[in-house]
Amino acid sequence: MSSSWRVALGDNWQELQQKYLHTLGNLTLTGYNSEYSDHAFAQKRDMKGGFRVSPLRLNQGLGQLETWGVAEIEERAARLADDALKIWARPHLDDEVLAEFQQSREVSDFSIEDHPHLLAPDRRRLFERFSTEVLALDPCVTQHFLKLYVAFKAETNFVDVVPQKGRMRLTLNLPIESLRDERKLAWDVSDKGHWGNGTTEVTFNEESDFPYIMGLVRQAFEYQMGAE
Repeated sequence: MSSSWRVALGDNWQELQQKYLHTLGNLTLTGYNSEYSDHAFAQKRDMKGGFRVSPLRLNQGLGQLETWGVAEIEERAARLADDALKIWARPHLDDEVLAEFQQSREVSDFSIEDHPHLLAPDRRRLFERFSTEVLALDPCVTQHFLKLYVAFKAETNFVDVVPQKGRMRLTLNLPIESLRDERKLAWDVSDKGHWGNGTTEVTFNEESDFPYIMGLVRQAFEYQMGAE
């Protein structure tokens, strides 16, 4: 920090610099950052392209100040924060709308206990890890245990888990031509009988590359949300 700034801030300039340097009240935009350098405030204000002639609303008032210190930084921070609240106002939702989003996730009459192929310890751990990751994609995602498979829905099913003895079969609700699958793990079942609501399937078991499989599932979710 230059000597002029040390004098302006006073004996505890180090503490004040650390506290206020990167705060809202001390930040702005400029096309003259290299010219401003570490010059004193008055020089930054009066130089060519300085604060006194800045066309940015963000810099309003800076050109009329004589000094730049703690009081000025705090006053500007409060003003900018107040402006931000007016520009990006918090949305107001009716109680009925809020109630819809505050409801707990739907629970069907079936449960994991109705799917014996999910109950072996390793398989159950894998399914529960998968379920946790899929539900974390978005607050709108829900899980539904059905008689023959487990559905994960946003507006409708985007992935279904069909438990089988040696694996879980994932049915992805997007066309296979829309799926980025460099390893070619998925296959098209649009012309075959199958459980689940999608037309693309992929095998999922304890030996699968979990992050890669989740990447395919995320694509199915994003495809559905983008298609709305």
